[in-house]
This record gives sequence, C-alpha cells and structure tokens, in this order.
Amino acid sequence: MANLSIPNWLRAPEPAPRLPKEVVDKKYPSLRLQVFLGIFIGYAGFYLIRNNISAVAPLLIEDTGINTVGIGVIANAVLFSYGLSKFFSAMLSDRSNARYFLPLGLALSAIMNLLVAFVPWATASVGIFATVMFINGWFQGMGWPPSGRVLVHWFSTSERGWKTSLWNTAHNVGGAGLPALIGAGLAWTGNQWQAAFWVPAVVALVVSVIAFFLIRDTPASMGLPPIEEYRNDPAKVSAEGGEKMSAKELIFKHVLTNRTIVMLAVANVFVYSLRYGVLSWITVFLADKHNAEIGSGLVGYAVFELAGILGTIICGWMSDTIFKGYRSGAGILFTVLTAISIAAYWLAPVGTPMWILITLVGLIGGLIYGPVMLIGLQAIDLSPSNVAGTAAGFTGLFGYLLGATLASTGVGVIVHNFGWDATFICFIVFAVITVVLFQIVGVQEKKLMAKRQNVEPTK
Repeated sequence: MANLSIPNWLRAPEPAPRLPKEVVDKKYPSLRLQVFLGIFIGYAGFYLIRNNISAVAPLLIEDTGINTVGIGVIANAVLFSYGLSKFFSAMLSDRSNARYFLPLGLALSAIMNLLVAFVPWATASVGIFATVMFINGWFQGMGWPPSGRVLVHWFSTSERGWKTSLWNTAHNVGGAGLPALIGAGLAWTGNQWQAAFWVPAVVALVVSVIAFFLIRDTPASMGLPPIEEYRNDPAKVSAEGGEKMSAKELIFKHVLTNRTIVMLAVANVFVYSLRYGVLSWITVFLADKHNAEIGSGLVGYAVFELAGILGTIICGWMSDTIFKGYRSGAGILFTVLTAISIAAYWLAPVGTPMWILITLVGLIGGLIYGPVMLIGLQAIDLSPSNVAGTAAGFTGLFGYLLGATLASTGVGVIVHNFGWDATFICFIVFAVITVVLFQIVGVQEKKLMAKRQNVEPTK
C-alpha cells in the first residue's frame, strides 16, 4: 500500500534542478497555459466515450435484441464502475505522473469502445456487454484525479476557483461533441450503431496523444518553484508530513477520517441527486405533466448542459472574487437558487408556455453545476496537495455510487409509487440538506482561511 503498486515509468517524477529566476519568470506562465489546455482537452475527450449506450439505445434494441432492462444494466455498469474508479484511481494518481496517467486512461477507454464496435463477442450478451462497459468505466475514472493533481500544483488558492470552474466545463464541451460525432458516424454508415462507439473512440485516441504532449506533472518536475511560492499565495492546508507517512496513513488521516472531506462527500450525494434527478427525468416529467413531445424534452436536456458551462464559470469566479476563496458561501448561494428554480419548474401550471419551462430547466442546470464543481474544488482546497486527488475522488465515489443511483432508481420508485409532487418535495429537502452541509464545511473553511492569513477567525 505504501507504494500503491505503481510501476516505475508511471510514478511522479523527481524534482528537477531549480531554474534561474529569469528562466522561471519566462517559462512559468506559458507552461501554466499549456498544462491547462492539456487537462481541458484531455478531460473533454473522456466524455466522447462515456455515455454512448443511451444515445443509440433504440438501434441497439432493434439490432441486438437487448431490451430496455438490459440497456439499463449496461449503462449502470459504466456509472457504478466510474464512481469506484474515481476514488481508487485517485490514490494512484496522487503519486503518478499526470502526463502519463490521464492519456493512458483515455486511450484504454477508447480501446474498450473499439472492442464494442468491432469484436462481436463483446456484445454477445447483456452480461458480457456490461462487463466490457464496467471496464470502460474503470478507465474513465482515470480522468478527473490527474486533472485535479495538475490544478492543485499549477494554480494557487486565490485563483483556483476561476481556473477549476473553467476547466470543469470540459465535460460540457465533450458531452456536446458526442452527439455530433455519433450523428456524423450514423450518417456515414447508414445508421449502424457501431459507429456510435468507434467514431468517438478514434477521436479520443487522437485527443489522448494531444494531451500527452501538453500536460506536465508538477512545476517542481520542470525545475520551477511551487505555485504557492511563485504567486506568494499559501495553500489552505500544507502538504507537510507526506515524506514521513505512508500512502495508507496519509489517506486514512486526511481523507477517510477527515470530518470536512466526509461532509463534502455526503453533500455530493445530494448535489448529484439534484443534478441527475432533474436531468434524467426532463423528458418524462414534461410529457407526464405538460403533454410535451419528446423533442421538447431533448431541447431541455441540451439547454440544461449548455447552461452549466456559464453557471460553472460564474460560480468559480464568484468564489474567488466575491467570496474571497470562501467556497461554501458560493455553494450555499447557488444551492438556494437551485431550490427556488426547481420549485418554480415543479409548480408551473399546466399550459405554461414551453419556452418558460425550458428556461427554468436551463436555470436549474446553470445553478446546480456550481455546487457540483465546488465540492471537487473544496476537496483539493482543503486537503494537502499530496492527497488532493484522493480526496476529490472520495467525494466523487459518494456522488456517483449513491447520488446518481438515488436520482435514477430512487426517483423512478418515488414517481411510480407517490407521484411527481412527492419527488419534487424530496428535491427541495435534498437542497436544504446540502445547504446545511455546506454551512458545516464552511466553519472549518473559515478557520483555515483565518489561519492562512494569520488572523483570528471572526465569530
């Protein structure tokens, strides 16, 4: 456990000899831009090959004979595996070279999608198909942790909110690129469902190569000073003790028994329940209550995701500038506004113009992606840099395994047995719980901020 079974070629590089100041001043800004582009493009690539199943489900059902239950099992295998991998891959990535780790995960995920497209046995049964996609989901989990490692080492505390929010929109970019690639592939092959896997996979392989040439692991590995020294901006939590403690001890102390990180992980359950609880049921809710055609629901789905780009960036910027690094304050604000928007969406009477309903869906998407981003940001903010990826992965484990499951299966059960009113009441309760958890985390966050500034915290 101490070495986490990392092969030598994948391990984080040793610090290079420190470069002269004049070289540092010239090289640091360009490398910061370069590594940011690397993790942005690289992470977007993962979303080209993650959710392909649902996009071509009708064609799969028609061609393979797999029914809707089987499609659900296969799709859930990716989600479940991704949640597990995001945590366990993070424990590896904290001690690995991000330049190798992220492109490797993306390339392996692309290969699994190529297997689905070109190897018949990979889709011979629901069980085999789900197993292949479970492995795909595991490789998918190798994207966020090295990105978090790069963010925490190359961007300091006072700017990290803005930079992380901007980077986080990569998944919206990748998610928007997926249907475009699938559409082109289907048009090219005459609606052969395999194109939905191999066309995005080929693009993802190209992206993995680009990411490899752009990403660098840490400033120290390039002969540069730590970002905290370069920008004179100390971290909220120092990384001292990393050389004296084993990986197991570090993870146990700073993640598994860290009250703040555990609270963030629990908050992530409810944030993901709100995110997927609204997003996954847009078409069904609009059809049930407002008699909308499926096309309107699909427009709402797209608007939800696209609005998330703007909302994420605004939230990150506000957490840096208006809230001065107090991420919980921004999280509370955006969660309250999300609850208000969800209530308006729920209570809109039958006959409400569709453009108003779609606008409300966009508001929810734009607002909820703020807390989604912030929890990952707080995890790396409030952890030593040498376990930051693991902390973020731990919160993601809760979000995907519990939150997304609650939003899919849980919401389905509630709607079936109690109706939409009970479902939306649950959403409002989830938002209230999230606000309370942000408030609890905020107390510790304020103490750390006060300590960082060498002043006593205000009561």
